[in-house]
This record gives sequence, C-alpha cells and structure tokens, in this order.
Amino acid sequence: MTAAIRTSGLTKRYGDVRAVDALDLTVERGELYGFLGPNGAGKTTTISVLTTLLTASGGKAVVDGLDIHKHPNEVRRRVGVVPQEYTADEDLTGLQNILLCADLYGIPRSDSKPHAMELLRLVELEDAADRKVSTYSGGMRRRLELASGLINYPKLLFLDEPTLGLDVQTRTAVWNYIRMLKEEYRMTLFLTTHYLEEADSLCDRIAIIDHGHIVRIGTPTELKASIGGDVIVVGVAESDPDISDDIRKLSLVKDVKKSDHEYRIKSEVGEESSIQIIDLLRSKGLQVTKISLTKPTLDEAYLEFTGHGIREEEASKMDAFKHRVTLMRARR
Repeated sequence: MTAAIRTSGLTKRYGDVRAVDALDLTVERGELYGFLGPNGAGKTTTISVLTTLLTASGGKAVVDGLDIHKHPNEVRRRVGVVPQEYTADEDLTGLQNILLCADLYGIPRSDSKPHAMELLRLVELEDAADRKVSTYSGGMRRRLELASGLINYPKLLFLDEPTLGLDVQTRTAVWNYIRMLKEEYRMTLFLTTHYLEEADSLCDRIAIIDHGHIVRIGTPTELKASIGGDVIVVGVAESDPDISDDIRKLSLVKDVKKSDHEYRIKSEVGEESSIQIIDLLRSKGLQVTKISLTKPTLDEAYLEFTGHGIREEEASKMDAFKHRVTLMRARR
C-alpha cells in the first residue's frame, strides 16, 4: 500500500529565503502525523504546498498516490483542510457555511445537505446549525471548521494549528474529535502545532521542523528517550571557572553543556548525580543559585534537537499578524 504522503527534497523559496527546505518525509495511511515547530518554521507553507495552494520551488511530493505537480485538481478533491485562520462567513449559518464548501467541491445538495447535518452532529453543533456564525464562540467556530474540512469525504485531513487560541477545556474537546476521526474513521491526519503537549498527546509520530527543515522524526516516546537520560540544570553565580570537564568525570553523567552561568547536564540517574554535582561545585568555590531536575519530556527533546526552546522563536511579521487575528476571533 502506498503512503498517504511522501516527499523528496520538497522546497519552497521566497527569493533567497527557504520557507521549506528540502523536506523528506513519509506519512503512512491511518497515521496521525505531527509537524511540530514555532510560528515561522514552515509548517503552514508545507501544508499549502502539499494541498497545491502553493507551487513548490523544487522537489517531489505524492499525496494519496497522486503527484501534486501533475494532478493538483485531483489532490484537492481527495484531501480536507482545517486552516489555522477562521474562514467561515460570519453572516451565514453553520449549515450554510458547510453547504457552501460542498458547492465549491461540486457536491450535489441531495448529498451534501444530509452529510452536512451528519457532520454538525459529529461536532455537536446540530442545535446551532441555523444560527449565524457571528454568534458562535471560538470553540464552536473551530468545530465548524473541522466539520467543513470533512464535507468532501477526505481520506487525508490536514489540520493547521487546530487549537490555536482556544482555552484548555475547549482544546481538550477538539483533541477528542481528532482522536475519534483517526480511531473510528481510520483517517490519515497531518497536524501542525507549536503546542508540545498537543503533539505528545495526539501524534503517532512527530517531525520537528526548524527554519524550514526537519531536524528529527520519531514517535513521542522515541524523541524523549533519545535525550539519553534525566536533565539537570544548575545555575551558578560565577561565570568562571568552567568546570564542565570535572562534572563530566562524575559517575552516571553522560553529557555537559555550559552557557554563561548555567550548566545543562544529562545523567542516567538525576537524583544521585545532583548531589554529586552540588558537592563538586561547592568544592570549587562556586555558589549554586538554582538547580532543577527534569525527566525526559518533549520540551527537553525539542531543546536538545534545535538548541532553543519552542517559545523562544519569533514569528515573521505576517505570521504574527495572522496569529493575533486568529486569537481575537477565537476569543469573541
């Protein structure tokens, strides 16, 4: 059986800037595949290329067995998209918005209307079907976008930051709908997110994307395990001397990195190493200002693979603008 998505060297350039940089990835059918990275990392651009809304600058991509360059129209018919921005017409009702999407796909009303009502029931909006979208909450709008993305019976659904701007309770509800689509409908889902807990909770596999290229792919368990142990962060008052080599010689310590007044240490058993490290620092006349011990998390894995935390990245001006608009509309 062919993969749901397969790319080779997929690239999208804007002048000298590579928004997507030679992506090689494979998404298996029935998989919930996560694309994890900050705003501006290239996630939305990747979806736009794979769904043929943007033309690739180079490389190859096959979606549901179809070459995106040779069969763009057929690719669009076979996939569903839940975009990051809210696209529903606020002057139309929820039902009218879904039927409008069906009309754009050329689906006859005899088919689209009962299917639209079925989808509204699926996302628990049946009672609000005839209300204008302007009266919907942020969570209701997101659920409507999800229903609209399913109107053409897609085998593959792209979800671009599906819970952006939602409160914790509503985000959890959307997660449940996403799990249901995978488990009950055996649908392939390609999800972009910058929420680490979302990727960890939902995804079968995760590709970490940074500045347009993939830096690591694996299951959440594999990514966390690849850190190689517990992580100890120790802050000291003095920047000198650097005693990284002395720390590295301690039993159970696997790696040490120093940045300014802080040591980041990997250990097989963090609790035991922490005591040894503090004793060593004090014996060298260094004053410990802070110490923390964390078990492997996806947050730590992201930091390990990219060299920075996901929230340290700044979006481009356009990404930041779209982010603000989405948040404002979600909070109405």
